[in-house]
Amino acid sequence: MFRNGATRSLLRSLNAQPTLRNTQSAFRPQLRSQLCTLSTRRPQALAVGKPLALQLMRAQSSNTRGPMDTIDTKREQSIAQQKLEVDPAHVSSTSSIHPVLGEAKTEESGERDTEMLAGVKTDLQTIRDTFSLEDVPRQAYYIGLAGVLPYVATSASTIYCAWEINHAAANGVGFLMSEKTAELMLHILEPLQVGYGATIISFLGAIHWGLEFAKYGGQHGYSRYSIGVISTALAWPTILLPVEYALISQFLIFNFLYYTDSRASKNGWAPPWYGVYRFVLTFIVGASIVASLIGRGQIADRIGRLPGPADRVRELREHQQQEYENEEEARRQLLAEKDEEE
Repeated sequence: MFRNGATRSLLRSLNAQPTLRNTQSAFRPQLRSQLCTLSTRRPQALAVGKPLALQLMRAQSSNTRGPMDTIDTKREQSIAQQKLEVDPAHVSSTSSIHPVLGEAKTEESGERDTEMLAGVKTDLQTIRDTFSLEDVPRQAYYIGLAGVLPYVATSASTIYCAWEINHAAANGVGFLMSEKTAELMLHILEPLQVGYGATIISFLGAIHWGLEFAKYGGQHGYSRYSIGVISTALAWPTILLPVEYALISQFLIFNFLYYTDSRASKNGWAPPWYGVYRFVLTFIVGASIVASLIGRGQIADRIGRLPGPADRVRELREHQQQEYENEEEARRQLLAEKDEEE
C-alpha cells in the first residue's frame, strides 16, 4: 500500500510541473525503479522541502556527468620541478605585504600626490609654452625691455621719495635728503612719468600704422588706422589730469591696447609672437604704475600739490579775463578824460 500510494503521489507531482512534462517519458523507467527502491525506506525520507522529482533528476544527472574539470598531473609535476629565480632588486620590505587600512590609505594618498605633482608640472609647462619668448626677435625684445626702464626708474624714485618723506615725518630728519627736497623731487617726477606714458601709448598705436603700410596680413584700411588714432587721442589728454588720475587712466589704456594687440596677433594683423611680447611689457609697465600709486598713497596727506597743466590753463584764463577787464577800465577812463577836455 505505501509503495503504491507514494508512487501515485510522485506521478501526480510530476504531471503538475509544466516544465517537466516533456521529460516525463524519458525518465519514467528510471524514476519507477528508484521509487521502488525509496519506497522501502522510512516515511520521513519523503518529507523533504523540495519536490522529490527534482531531487531524483539531479541525482540522475550527477551520476551520468563526469567531473567539472580534469587535473593535468604531468603539467603539475613539471611546474613543481621548476625552481624560482631569485631577484633581490625587486624585493622590498612591503612587496609581499598586503596593505590594509592605513597602509592602503598611505599608498592611495601617495598616488594622488604623484598625480597632483604631475598635473602641476603639466600646467607649468603649458604656461611656459604659452608665454615663451623664443620666437620674439632679440632686437625687439631688448629694445622693448629698455623702453620700460624709464617707467621702472620713475616708479622706484617715487617709492623712495615717499619713504624719505615718511622717515622725516617720523624721525624729524630724512635719511639722505630732507622732507622738502624729497617733495620737490616727487613733483619733478610727476610730469616725467605721465608724459613718458603718453608717448609710449602713442608709439604703440603707431605700430599698427606701420603694419598697414607694410600690408602685413593684408590691407585693412580704417580698421587698423583707427587703432593708432584712438590710442593717441586717449593718451595725451591724461597729461591735463592730476597725477593720480593720469596714472590710473594710462593703466587702463595700456591694458586696452594689450587686448587690441593680442586680438590683432590672433587675427593675423600682427606677427604671432606680438601678443606674448606685449603681455610681458604691459605687465612691467602696469606693475610700475601700481607701485607709483601705492607710494603716493602713503604720503597723500603730507605733501602739497603743485599746479598741474589744468590748473595752469585755469590760471591763464583768469589772467586773460583780468587783463581784459583792466583794458576795458583803462579805455573807459581814456574816453572820460577826452569828454572832459572837450
